[in-house]
Amino acid sequence: MTIHARPILTGAVLAGAMAAAPALAQNWDMPTPYGDGIFHTQNIYQFAEEVGAATDGELSITVHSANSLFGHAEIKDAVRQGLVPIGEILLSRLANEDPIFGIDSIPFLAASYEDAEKLWEASRPAVEAKLAEEGLTVLYAVPWPGQSLYLRQEVTDPADMEGLSFRAYNVATERLAELLGATPTQVEEGDIPTAFSTGRVEAMITSPSTGANAQAWDFVSHYIDTQAWLPKNIVFVNTDMFEALPEDRQAAIMEAAAEAEARGWEMSMAETEEKIGELVEGGMEVSQPSEALSARLAEIGEIMTAEWLEEAGEDGQAVVDAYRAD
Repeated sequence: MTIHARPILTGAVLAGAMAAAPALAQNWDMPTPYGDGIFHTQNIYQFAEEVGAATDGELSITVHSANSLFGHAEIKDAVRQGLVPIGEILLSRLANEDPIFGIDSIPFLAASYEDAEKLWEASRPAVEAKLAEEGLTVLYAVPWPGQSLYLRQEVTDPADMEGLSFRAYNVATERLAELLGATPTQVEEGDIPTAFSTGRVEAMITSPSTGANAQAWDFVSHYIDTQAWLPKNIVFVNTDMFEALPEDRQAAIMEAAAEAEARGWEMSMAETEEKIGELVEGGMEVSQPSEALSARLAEIGEIMTAEWLEEAGEDGQAVVDAYRAD
């Protein structure tokens, strides 16, 4: 009896000591596809700093930007499999897995920051539920600047779009071009200046960031601020790894995530203003869509939303209904 008592007592003492000891410091690697100059990445660095500060350095996050740890297409699975605890991707990249992930990229469903925020509030529970099925917990999401029209000529009447060669880069932009009466033409981002200068394309839709970075004023003259859709980046964490953290570290992450989401939306709006300013400085004419063009774009939004709902079914309908409830 005495022989067996000592190991039992020792085990109890060790267990008590481990429970009383502070949790070990941890470092989390966090991949993101985007470079350090992108506001999304700058926001992530600040998020990481705030987590470190809130946990007194007991949880540090090392950001690996510009696809340096995992490529964009690999990040979600890397987090899901626990190769890294946390990561960031463009949410709509997952639309081929489930249509709900592409709701923020339906043209003209939510064509302003205010509407994009309402759409995120309406769709977040569904997005969270889908990712939870794969062992992922959503932390926050931040939009890119809205997608707007770039043209070589002024367009106020929707009929002016008919027959124009329109840059397309995915199924949605091809469909948008068709509904505008334009001719979709596949052009990669790096080929945009050449495609315009040679007349292969006469119009495109992209963010003010992309336009300014490409010096669009060298090949187009008009920017119509349609903000057709505001696609979001989403940050998520491996649920098991998150829940294995002490409660105070979990709370620190969630608090920092809420701050990062609020800050990120402000950064995105500031980016929009700054980049549109660069387009103006470059000599482009910046305008709001005419009433006639706005009406046609709204019609196209309804058509493309209806087409999306055919794929998304009841889950998608519930999100759209919640978005439009107010």
